[in-house]
Amino acid sequence: MITGRATLIAHLGYPTDTFASSSLCNPWFDRNGFDAAVIPMSARAEGYPDLFRSLFSLTNLRGALVTMPHKVSTMELVDEVSPAAAIAGATNAVVKREDGSLLADQFDGAGFVRALVRKGFDPDGKRVMIIGTGGVGSAIAASLAAARVGEISLVNRHSASSEELSRRLKQHYPDVDAGPGTRDPRGFDLIVNATSLGTQIGDPLPLDLDAVDSSAFVADVVNKPGLTPFLLSARERGCTTQVGRDMLLEMVPAYLAFFGYEGATADEFA
Repeated sequence: MITGRATLIAHLGYPTDTFASSSLCNPWFDRNGFDAAVIPMSARAEGYPDLFRSLFSLTNLRGALVTMPHKVSTMELVDEVSPAAAIAGATNAVVKREDGSLLADQFDGAGFVRALVRKGFDPDGKRVMIIGTGGVGSAIAASLAAARVGEISLVNRHSASSEELSRRLKQHYPDVDAGPGTRDPRGFDLIVNATSLGTQIGDPLPLDLDAVDSSAFVADVVNKPGLTPFLLSARERGCTTQVGRDMLLEMVPAYLAFFGYEGATADEFA
């Protein structure tokens, strides 16, 4: 039940057919006694800046979740951008602070790191390889840098993309050794597939794992299938793995905390 005192969180994107935020968050609000609701709002790119500004003039709007096609354009409509969003070049959440200013953040990487830590992986000082330096890979790199990994090796078909991401990482996290790397998996504590390879039957593996250390932690951002061929290959070599859904489930508690609702766990949304 949404009352006249409810706090609202918009979910902005187009189309909204696949949005699951309201079905996940609103029952949690109800169970925990919060008069709040996530509201899906179908917004095309045309006229979006005016719509965004109008929505945030509402006195009972706490913030917004932001999905395609607005993740990049929203960055220009806020007062401050977090390091994670700046490094990724996109945002997926905006909160209105007490002074009325708007902060944009990025939670793909936060969900990924939360899932790692929950499985017992301590990022501090670790050597990391990330395959794919697009939006998701950039967000994961940013959150791992914030978690104080020692080295991030960036692997991409286009070296310019890896070099640009390493520049952004060094700007915000100068103590992290980040730069373009080779496809040799030996010696890495964590190997991440941040590409879409594995989504379709017959996709090649994003990386040959024949030489991987069995002690390595191997993660994939591909959500379906759960155990991708890449992760199956890692398991055959004795590696601990993390599926893409783990990252998605951990993003929900991170979003809620961003909007001021602490205490949620991924188990509540599984």
